[in-house]
Amino acid sequence: MPPRNQDRWEAVVARDGSQDGAFVFAVSSTGVYCRPSCPSKRPRRENVTFYRSSSEAEKAGYRACLRCRPRATGGNPRSEMVKAVCRYIEQHQDEPVTLEQLGKVFQQSPFHLQRSFKAVLGISPRAYADSCRVNQLKRNLQAGHSVTRAMYDAGYGSSSRLYERTASQLGMTPDKYRRGAIAAPIRYTCTDSPLGRMLIAATDKGICAIQFADSDDELEHGLKREFPFANRRRDDEAMESLKHDLLSHMRGEKLNPSLPLDIQATAFQRRVWSCLQAIPFGETRSYSQIAKTIGQPNARRAVARACATNPVAVAIPCHRVVREDGDQGGYRWGVERKQALLEMEQKQV
Repeated sequence: MPPRNQDRWEAVVARDGSQDGAFVFAVSSTGVYCRPSCPSKRPRRENVTFYRSSSEAEKAGYRACLRCRPRATGGNPRSEMVKAVCRYIEQHQDEPVTLEQLGKVFQQSPFHLQRSFKAVLGISPRAYADSCRVNQLKRNLQAGHSVTRAMYDAGYGSSSRLYERTASQLGMTPDKYRRGAIAAPIRYTCTDSPLGRMLIAATDKGICAIQFADSDDELEHGLKREFPFANRRRDDEAMESLKHDLLSHMRGEKLNPSLPLDIQATAFQRRVWSCLQAIPFGETRSYSQIAKTIGQPNARRAVARACATNPVAVAIPCHRVVREDGDQGGYRWGVERKQALLEMEQKQV
C-alpha cells in the first residue's frame, strides 16, 4: 500500500476527525463515500478507495453518506459540537454544569458527549470547566481583586471548593498566589545562543521561562507579558549555571536530568510534556504518535496546543514534534528556529 494511502487508512480506522476535509474514502460494496471520522462500521480495506474531495468521489459514481454528510460545509460535526459545548461551559461558569445537563442541551447521551469531547480536546468537560474557572481566577487575582471577589467572579460557590480545586493548579493557595503574582521574585539572564538571543528566567523553585527573540528588549518585554506582576530582576551571575546547562545541551550534551523547572500545567499538558522529554536527542515524533503514546490517539490537535503553550523551550523539546508528512509544523519561536534546532541536533547525533 502506498505510504500516503496507508496513513489515510490509519486515519479512517482511528476515525481521526482532524483529517476531515483532507480526503474522503469510498466503499465499493455500498457505493457510499464518507469522512474519515464517520461513525459507521469500518469497511474491509480491499473495498476502500481514497479521493481528495467529494467531487472526485461523486465523479467516480459514489454518493455521499447520509450519516456523516461529507459535503457539509460546517466541517467536522463532532468538532463543531465540541466547540459549542466549550462556548456553553464558558458562558455558564457561575453555575455547576453537569454531563446530564450538557446531554440535554445538546441532545446526546452523557456518555457519548463525554467520549466525543475527550476525543477532540483530550480532557473531559469537567476538566475544561475547571481550567476556565482557574484562568478567570488568575486574571482576577492578578488584577488585584480580593480572594473573595475573585472566587465568586470565577464561579466558585464556596471557599472550601475554591481551595480544594485550585491549590494544585495554582501551585499554592489563592491568597498566596495573589500576593506572589504581584511580587514574586524572578531572576533572568539574556545570552547569545545558536538561535539568537535567549532569555532564561527562574523562580526560587526552578526555570519558569525560556524564550528566544532578536533583541534583549524583545525578550524582556516577553517576560513582562508572561509575568506582569512579578518582581523581575536581571541577575547574570546567579543564572550562570542554568545558562551553561542549556547551552551545553543545545551543543549536543545530555540535558542535566536534575535541571529544576517551575511551570504550571494541566494534567493533560504534563502528560504531553513528559512524553516530549522522552524523545531522544536528534529524533522527532509526529503529533499523532505523541497522542497515541499518551493513550489518546484522537487528541492530535490537543497535543499541538500543548506544544504551543510550552513555556520552557529546549528544556521541554516541543521542537522535536513534526507533522505526519514530515513537514515541521509550527513553533512558538518561529519555524526557522525550529528547523535550525532540528538540523543542529541531527548533525550532532
